[in-house]
Amino acid sequence: MKDEVYNKLRNWIIIGKLEPGTKLRDQDLSDTLGISRTPIREALLRLENDGLVVTKANRWTLVSPIDLAEAENIYSIVWTLESLAIENAFHHITSTDIEKLEQLNEDLNKTMKTGDQFSALEADNAFHDKIIELSQNLELPKLLANLKVKIQRIEIRYFSNTDSMHASYREHQQIIEAFKENDLNRAVEALKANWKNSLDRIKSTNQSDD
Repeated sequence: MKDEVYNKLRNWIIIGKLEPGTKLRDQDLSDTLGISRTPIREALLRLENDGLVVTKANRWTLVSPIDLAEAENIYSIVWTLESLAIENAFHHITSTDIEKLEQLNEDLNKTMKTGDQFSALEADNAFHDKIIELSQNLELPKLLANLKVKIQRIEIRYFSNTDSMHASYREHQQIIEAFKENDLNRAVEALKANWKNSLDRIKSTNQSDD
């Protein structure tokens, strides 16, 4: 039950159903979800550890604000760790692995056509998750998991159309081409460019909103 509550509240925060700054009262959530307050309190503690909620003892709990200054720190860590994943994966990647990356990127392309923003972001994540998996470094997914949740939340809030996803699709193709050409440096630079360009697109969207 507590895992189910945690996952539901986390997803609501990620997709913006619970917006930044929303006050979270355990009694209100208990009434909404039809469960006791204990698993809700446990879920809120986990979400606080994730950085998704902010709590002041015995006073209030709020959905954490989205800080684009923090986003720069998060993105730089992610592209650094994923660059390591590419370096670890590079010398044992097979043609079958490359075909899988191509398939995942085409899945992204197909999902974009449906207009489902959340599913498109999930498909984008699946491409990057495959690179991490190919690294065979079991510590990387653990290090990246919480950071990816924060990134997903940011991207859902600021990517209001599919233009950014089309750009990401093309950038994924550059990564794949570098794998095909057995060019490690190019693969790493293409991956970094994908993340850096995503961050620039977020900043641009935020500035246009302002």
